[in-house]
Order: sequence, then structure tokens, then C-alpha cells
Amino acid sequence: MADEFIKGLGLLTGGGLAWMVLASWYRTESFESTHQLIAAPPEPANVFDAIGIFLNDVFLWTAVLGALTFWVLVPAVKELGAAYDERRSS
Repeated sequence: MADEFIKGLGLLTGGGLAWMVLASWYRTESFESTHQLIAAPPEPANVFDAIGIFLNDVFLWTAVLGALTFWVLVPAVKELGAAYDERRSS
């Protein structure tokens, strides 16, 4: 179970860090604003801006779904498999 925890933690921290970096570049209008990191992204001026804005959403969902996968889904599937094997053998 420790390996699933560290995989989920790695995805959460890695994806979260990448999301915060890209969100601070593209979603922060000003540092006095109360909508830092959550403001609507600007229209991309070039291809690199479009890639950065796209990767911002990718890293957010990687962090959230990666942690949920390794902390909830993988242990639940293992428990269901063990319960199924136990029930089938008795």
C-alpha cells in the first residue's frame, strides 16, 4: 500500500507544482487581484501560449485524478479482488 500512496503523492505534488507555475504565468492578472490562479486565461498570442494554457488544465487533472486513482481506485480494486477470491474459495 505504501507504493500506491507514494505514486499518488508524486502525481499530486508534481502535477500541482506544474499547475501552479503555469497558472501563475497565464491566470494571474495582477498580484493585487483576489482571482489569482483562477482567472480566465487570456487569448493565446502564439503557439507556446496555447500549449501552456492547454498544459495548465492537463496538469490540474493529472494531479487530481492521479491521486484519486492511486489512493482510492487501486486499493478498492485490490480489496474487491481479494473479497471475490475469498468468496469463490469458500
